[in-house]
Amino acid sequence: MRFRPPSFSKISCVQKNNDQFSILIRMILPIYIFGQPVLRKVAEDITPDYPQLKDLIGDMWETLAESEGIGLAAPQIGKPIRLVVIDLDVLSDDLPEYKGFKQVFINAHIVEYDETNTDVSEEGCLSIPAIHEKVTRPTRIHVEWDDENFEHHDEWIEGYLARVMQHEFDHLDGKMFVDRISPLRKQLIKSKLRALTQGRFRCGYKTKVVRK
Repeated sequence: MRFRPPSFSKISCVQKNNDQFSILIRMILPIYIFGQPVLRKVAEDITPDYPQLKDLIGDMWETLAESEGIGLAAPQIGKPIRLVVIDLDVLSDDLPEYKGFKQVFINAHIVEYDETNTDVSEEGCLSIPAIHEKVTRPTRIHVEWDDENFEHHDEWIEGYLARVMQHEFDHLDGKMFVDRISPLRKQLIKSKLRALTQGRFRCGYKTKVVRK
């Protein structure tokens, strides 16, 4: 999900117990753009022994920061697995309740939608650059997920976080926010979506488009 400042890789020094330092390299990964088949696949659950999971999560955080986003799902970097990172701390000036909120969601599933109240808000997506549309979503959802330590969570979530979760978790089910707009709006942006599949767009972060 798009909101927010753009490098290639970042190098950090990590201090070990013996006061020596090791080099930690985080990669800025390309964002897969609308039209890439992986964005339409239903992602799979993973286990704690998924190869280099901690490194992947670290790279996703760096990629998210560099692409001015607040949420990133693994299919958006070409990985068809149920992994999402969300950073709402960048919105904390306007939404102070999310101060310090940075969270990893593994094997996330929306169990239930509370349709009692819905909200209409504009959404954008790193995989659909320069397109923003109003999307109607429930304001409260029942979600199950594992955190990065594979501790299980089963909670009802509401407010802005519920919207962001729905947007990001849609990616895990092969869906995108443009699937949730009216037929008329879909028709009006059809040429823009076609341009994305042809690589005719500009954005300030690394991308990967369909090669034909």
